[in-house]
Amino acid sequence: MDNGATMHLAVSLFSGIADRGVEPEFSRLASFVQRAEAAKLDMVLLADSAPAAGGGAVNSPMAFEATTLLAALATVTSRIGLVAAASTVAHQPYNLTRRFASLDIISHGRAGWHATMAQAPREAANFSRPDGFSSDDFRRRTEEYIGIVQGLWRGWDADALLFDKAGGRFHDPDKMHLLDHQGEFFSVRGPLNVARSPQDTPVLALSGLSEPDFNIAARTADVILLDDGPAEDTKARFDDLKRRVVACGREPDAVKVLTNVSLEDGPTLAADRLDQRFRSKSCDGFNLLLPARPSALDDFMGLVLPELRRRGLFREGYRGTTLRSHLGLAGGGDQ
Repeated sequence: MDNGATMHLAVSLFSGIADRGVEPEFSRLASFVQRAEAAKLDMVLLADSAPAAGGGAVNSPMAFEATTLLAALATVTSRIGLVAAASTVAHQPYNLTRRFASLDIISHGRAGWHATMAQAPREAANFSRPDGFSSDDFRRRTEEYIGIVQGLWRGWDADALLFDKAGGRFHDPDKMHLLDHQGEFFSVRGPLNVARSPQDTPVLALSGLSEPDFNIAARTADVILLDDGPAEDTKARFDDLKRRVVACGREPDAVKVLTNVSLEDGPTLAADRLDQRFRSKSCDGFNLLLPARPSALDDFMGLVLPELRRRGLFREGYRGTTLRSHLGLAGGGDQ
C-alpha cells in the first residue's frame, strides 16, 4: 500500500527525554508528543511502568502507566499514532483487549499495543509468580495471549452493531462471534463488549524477538521492532522476516519492520545513516531512541528531518487520520 519510497518513523518516549523544567510531568510529555506530531512522525511508543526487556534507558520506568498516558495524550493530539506497552504478565487478556479497543475509539483509530516476546526480569514476582516462567512457557503463553486479543478484536463484524433503540436491537447476532477459547494458559469466552475498532483492529507492535519468535511475529504483528546491528545482519534478518510473512499467507507490506536506532551523530551523518540503511532495504523505517536531553527531538525535526524530506525519503504530511493509514496497512479506514 506504500509507494515504496517513504520510510516510516516512530519515536520512543521514556523517562528523561522530556524537559525537566517547572511544568508538571504530563505537560512536558504532552509537549514532546505534540512536537512529534508537528513533525508528522507516524507514532510515539510509550514505555510501560515496568522494564520491557531487560533494562536500559529505553525501558526506564515512566511516571505514568502507559495506557492511562495514551488516553490522556489522545485528548491533546489529533493525528499521531499512540502505541502503549502493556505486559502480558501484568494484565489478563480480556481486560487488555477491552482497554485497547476503548483507547482506539477514544483516539479515533490511532491506538496500538506494544507487546514484547522477552520476559522482564522480576516482573512476574509482582503478579503471584515469584519464579517467573521458563523461556518456552513464556513464549507459548505470549503467543496464546496475542491470539486471544486479536480474536476478541475481530469478534464483531464491521456492521454488527445496530444501536436500534426502536427495535430493541443492540447488535445483529449473526455478526457477533464468540471466541470460546480453551487453551493451555487461558480460558476466554468472549465476545468483547466494546464496538469494533475505527481502524479494524488496533495496531500490534512486537519487540524482544529471538529467532524462535519470528514465525509468531510474521503471523500476528503489524509492526516489528528490531535492534540495530551490522548492515549485512539487519538486511538478512529483514529478508527472512518478509519471507516468513509471505509464507503465512500475508502480503509482505502487511508487516512493517522498524529498526531501533540511537541518533547521537551530527545531522548530516544521521541523515546519511538512515538513508543508507533504508535504501539498502534492510527495514521499512526506524524507531528513534533519542538522547535524554530536551533538545534532541527539536534537533532531529529541525536538522535531520528536512534533509530526509529533501532526499524524498519521508513524506510531507499524514496520509489519513488513523495509525494504520500512516503505516500503509489494511484497515486504515481513510486511505
